[in-house]
Amino acid sequence: MATFVDRVTLHLTAGHGGHGCVSVRREKFKPLAGPDGGNGGDGGDIVLVASSQETTLLPYHRRPHRTSDNGGPGMGDNRSGFSGEDLVLPVPVGTVVRDADGTELVDLTAEGMRIVVGPGGQGGLGNAALATTKRKAPGFALLGTPGWTGDVLLELKTVADVALVGYPSAGKSSLIASISAAKPKIADYPFTTLHPNLGVVESGETRFTVADVPGLIEGASEGKGLGLEFLRHVERCSALLHVLDCATLEPGRDPMSDLDVILAELAAYPVPEGQTPLLERPQLVALNKIDVPEARELADFVRPELEERGYRVFEISAVSREGLRPLTFALAELVESDRATRAADTTVRERIVLRPRAVDEVEVTVTVEGSAEDPVYRVRGAKPERWVHQTDFRNDEAVGYLADRLAKLGVEDKLFQAGAIAGATVVIGGENGVVFDWEPTLTSAAELMTAPRGSDPRLDGNARLTREERRANYFERMDAKAEARAELEREREAGLWHQDDEQRDDQEDDER
Repeated sequence: MATFVDRVTLHLTAGHGGHGCVSVRREKFKPLAGPDGGNGGDGGDIVLVASSQETTLLPYHRRPHRTSDNGGPGMGDNRSGFSGEDLVLPVPVGTVVRDADGTELVDLTAEGMRIVVGPGGQGGLGNAALATTKRKAPGFALLGTPGWTGDVLLELKTVADVALVGYPSAGKSSLIASISAAKPKIADYPFTTLHPNLGVVESGETRFTVADVPGLIEGASEGKGLGLEFLRHVERCSALLHVLDCATLEPGRDPMSDLDVILAELAAYPVPEGQTPLLERPQLVALNKIDVPEARELADFVRPELEERGYRVFEISAVSREGLRPLTFALAELVESDRATRAADTTVRERIVLRPRAVDEVEVTVTVEGSAEDPVYRVRGAKPERWVHQTDFRNDEAVGYLADRLAKLGVEDKLFQAGAIAGATVVIGGENGVVFDWEPTLTSAAELMTAPRGSDPRLDGNARLTREERRANYFERMDAKAEARAELEREREAGLWHQDDEQRDDQEDDER
């Protein structure tokens, strides 16, 4: 079973906002004393926090699905709903956070750094907050918006001062156990170390951390062995310590060939932009296992050649602890030198700058999709998409309120400019947007209309005839009357009745 995980994908769902409440205050002798519906509470955020108490992403490997609390709904008597509790997820220091597309969001390199990766939904307003002087008792409230849903990639890159690199079974785990209080697994077979081990070393007045990186072999940068999985843990180190096995019994291997292979793999590994390449960082060489007589002879033989290459060489034994004190002091010097260099670095670091929204920023965009015969007009923008989520489409008054908000934002003007006509298909949002059959007549102000609460007469259809329709009806009636008079005249001319008979009938009717 896995005990160390340095890559994981989190599936996050932030809390949804609570719905607003529709309520009317009722008092004695005041059956309708005004709206008093409270607002819904905001949903909880999902926050990542860098913590030195965490060393692995294993908890998120076992439980990758995380959800924060939803906000509570509003209530009558102007009582607002409760806000959902934030979900705080501690991650190891050195964790890189990326979105689902692989874009880096933040590098949590310091204790206490925080990032909100999943913002919670916004609570809806109650009808008390929606009341105005013209709409004194709204019969609707706004719904809470859904919380953010998506995936976040976490990648751990160990934060250490010195990295121990070398072939499997070179004695790196034994060395870190000897110079620190770390207790790594030690055995006499290759690839004993399956994950990086961290140890804290004190040398004089200097304290620094050492990372034991799992063994590298030829082709590690291309995915062979475990090197590709753990070379990323070398990126943040100030110095490298090559641990060479002087007592290996494998044919074709010796300290010099091992060093050449490791250097080639380190050179082939690409570091992030702005970081120093691995081979340009300070490096020391430790010839290990000199407690074996043959190994001591081999160390004495290869040491001059290593020094000719410019390396500081230390002959050590992790078992007998011979030569460890000079080695730790040399490592401390490199660490102190690197820290001093960073402290004196006056390079301006990239900072996160929060800027207010520009006055001329476009809040709404309308694009035409589909064919020319059946176009679809897609409306995108933070405000209209949020407003759609807040609208209860079962309430006509709420739909009319949405139409007014969109009209004030200029959505209808942009639709007209894009060529939309009445009955056109309009989509507000992305792939899961809300589809409308656009009716531009909804732009009239709802505050100027009198209608029962929870209804909007503009949605009932316009029964008033236009001027052309009234004129057509008038001419139709006039033509019908003229046709009736003409028919009577034809009957009289045919002798079916006489005008005297008509006058006599009229006289009899008057006598009755």
